[in-house]
Amino acid sequence: MGADPKLTIETFLSQFYSDLLLVERNSVQTAETYRIAAQEFLQWCTGECIKLRAITLHDLSYYLVWRKTHGCSELTIAKDISALRALGSFLVRAKMWSENYALLLDRPKAARSLPHVLTIDQIEKLLSVIDTTSPLGIRDDAIFELIYSCGLRISEAAGLLLENIHLNEQLLMVHGKGDKERLIPFGDVAKDKLLRYLNEARPRLVGKKIVKEVFVNFRGDPISRKGIWKRFQELEALSGVTAKVHTLRHSFATHLLAGGADLRSVQELLGHADLTTTQIYTHIDDKELEDYHKQYFPGHKN
Repeated sequence: MGADPKLTIETFLSQFYSDLLLVERNSVQTAETYRIAAQEFLQWCTGECIKLRAITLHDLSYYLVWRKTHGCSELTIAKDISALRALGSFLVRAKMWSENYALLLDRPKAARSLPHVLTIDQIEKLLSVIDTTSPLGIRDDAIFELIYSCGLRISEAAGLLLENIHLNEQLLMVHGKGDKERLIPFGDVAKDKLLRYLNEARPRLVGKKIVKEVFVNFRGDPISRKGIWKRFQELEALSGVTAKVHTLRHSFATHLLAGGADLRSVQELLGHADLTTTQIYTHIDDKELEDYHKQYFPGHKN
């Protein structure tokens, strides 16, 4: 680790993590990602008998080559470089490096794969296997309908609050990444499923508990992201539709664009900070776009 033998990797990583949160003002998720990347780098340095204070640009480059040859994707390498740059800034402030050598690393342009999207028939098939005769089934029907028809992240569905549902206006107030709020409209189908859950199923699940979150588990406590994910896996197996929970969000965005929604509107609905993130959904050719439009929105044919 350098000149101070008392400074263990664990202690150093704890200091780095605190710096990311308190000084750099990164999100918890980003700080955790960088901490893990830094830990992997420090373990490599230990294996190569390289002291942290003696790191050179050549060492950093060699490490990235080593990562690449061990199967890391371009996207992972790009994240590693971001983490190393943050680590370098911390080391400069700690006077362990004279300058941030990681800033000289070239970030690779990661090729982004197109998201997997379900058709309307596949989504209906997935939702049709839900047993809506039970309170948990009614809950699942409402959860996955909202995730699809509102383009929610799994964390947003799990954290949705009762006070942020406006049934008369058919609007949701969602807290997304970076605690940014956005309003999302929902249709009649989602409203009916949500009303049934709130009126029939949720009171039976919650009992006398006071729970501010909309969706709860069988104990009446707020449902977790893992709980939603596990239930979706069961639906996937029952329906034979291969997907992830996030696939519903991808499908929401793609179907909107295919139906003629403008990119900026979809960006706002998804809560994307950068328009280029939303543009990945536009990478289909004109013929596919025309086919999507005819299939998903038959009432709006030209």
